Amino acid sequence: MQKDVEITGSKIIRFILYSFVGIFMFFIPINIGGKSTIPIDHIVTYVKNIPYFSPIYVGIIVCLGGVLPFIKGEWKKSTTSIIFSFFKLFGIVFVLMAIFNKGPEFLMNEDVIPFIYNSIVKSVTMIVPIGSIFLAFLVNYGLMEFVGALMQPVMKPVWKTPGRSAIDAVASFVGSYSIALLITNRVYKEGKYTGKEAAIIATGFSTVSATFMVIVANTLGIMDHWLLYFWLTLVITFVVTAITARIYPLNKKPNEYYQGIEIVREKEYKGNRFKLAMEEGMKAFDQAPTVFKSVKDNLFEGIKLALSIGPLLMSIGVFGILLAEYTPVFDIIGYVFYPFTFITRIPEPMLAAKASALSIAEMFLPALLVTEADIITKFLIAVVSVSEILFFSASIPCMMGTEIPLTMKDYILIWLERVAISILLTAPILHLIF
Repeated sequence: MQKDVEITGSKIIRFILYSFVGIFMFFIPINIGGKSTIPIDHIVTYVKNIPYFSPIYVGIIVCLGGVLPFIKGEWKKSTTSIIFSFFKLFGIVFVLMAIFNKGPEFLMNEDVIPFIYNSIVKSVTMIVPIGSIFLAFLVNYGLMEFVGALMQPVMKPVWKTPGRSAIDAVASFVGSYSIALLITNRVYKEGKYTGKEAAIIATGFSTVSATFMVIVANTLGIMDHWLLYFWLTLVITFVVTAITARIYPLNKKPNEYYQGIEIVREKEYKGNRFKLAMEEGMKAFDQAPTVFKSVKDNLFEGIKLALSIGPLLMSIGVFGILLAEYTPVFDIIGYVFYPFTFITRIPEPMLAAKASALSIAEMFLPALLVTEADIITKFLIAVVSVSEILFFSASIPCMMGTEIPLTMKDYILIWLERVAISILLTAPILHLIF
C-alpha cells in the first residue's frame, strides 16, 4: 500500500460525484411513465422508440457483426471460430426476416424470431454501447477499488473472487446480465480479474435482473410472495455460485491474467478498512484518464462487444427456441433432472424436470410450462430459471462475445451443475414454507 496517496477535499468531492453518476445510472431504479427501472434502461427504452431507429441500428450491428469475422479472416482461426462465424451468418438472415417481417411461418411465429428480435436483440445491442458510456464512472475512477477493499473479507473466502466483483453481482440484479458481463469483460481485459475469476463471475453473477423476475412471478401468479421469491432466488443463486466455484470445470480454470499480463492484483488489506478503501480509491482516481477519453474508449469497446454479441444472440436464440418448440430434445434432457425433482418430493417431478431442462434454451420458457402446476413446483421453477444463469437465447451468446475464457463444454457442464444444485437447495426450503 502506498502511504503517500494525497487525499484532498476537491478530489474526494470529484470521486463521490463520479461514483454517484455510475451508481445512479446502473443501480438506482426510478419511475418514469409508470415504469420503474434503472436510468440506463430508461434511456434504452427511449432510444428504441425513436421512429425507424431500431431496425436500422440493429440491422447494421447484426449484419456488420456477422461479416466482420470473414472480412478480418478471424473465422478460420479454430474449429470453434468456424462454427460460430457461420452461426453469425444465420443471424444476418434472421434479423432481415425480423426487420422486413418476411419468412417461413414457423420462424415468424411470435415466439420465435419476433420474440428474440424484439425482446432480446434490440435491448442488448443497445444497452451495451449506451451502458459503456457511463461504465467509466463505475470502473475507472476508484469506485471498484473502494468497494473491493470493503468487500474483500466476504467475496474472497466465499466466492473466490476479488472484492471488486461485488459490483458485478449487484449490477446483474438491478441491471441485467449484459451490464454485468460488460463490466466483467472490461475489468478482466484491464488485468484486474484472472481468467478463473472472470469465469466464476460471468457464470455465477450475470443473471437476469429483478425486472425479469417480476415478469416470471406475474406469469406464475406468485407476485403475492414477491419478497420471498426475490430474496430466496438471490440467496440460492449466490450459494450455488459458491459451490460451482469449487468444482469442475471452474476450479480447474487457470488463474492467469488477460494476455498473460497482470496489471492490478487486488491487495490483501489489513488495518482500518475504510481508510485503506479510500486510499485505494484515491490511487485509482489519480491514475484514471480524462472523462472524455474514458467515455470514448468505453464506447468503442461497447460497440465492438455489440457487434460480436448481436448476430450470435439472433441466431443461437432462434435455434434454441426452435429446439424447444419443435423437437423432443429438452424432454429427453429432462430425464437428467428427474432424479433430483423426485428425491426432493417436488409435485409433478417429471414436469418440473422438463421445465428445468428448458431453461438452457430461454429462461422464460420454463415458467410457461408450469403455469397450472402446484405452488411448490411453480416456485421451484421460478427460482431455477434465474439461478441457472446460462441460456442460449441471450446470456451464453453474450459470454461468447467476450474475452472470458469459457468453452461450450464449460457452459453445458456449469448449467447442469447449477440446475441440479438449485433444485437440491430450493426444494427443502419450499417444503418448509408451503
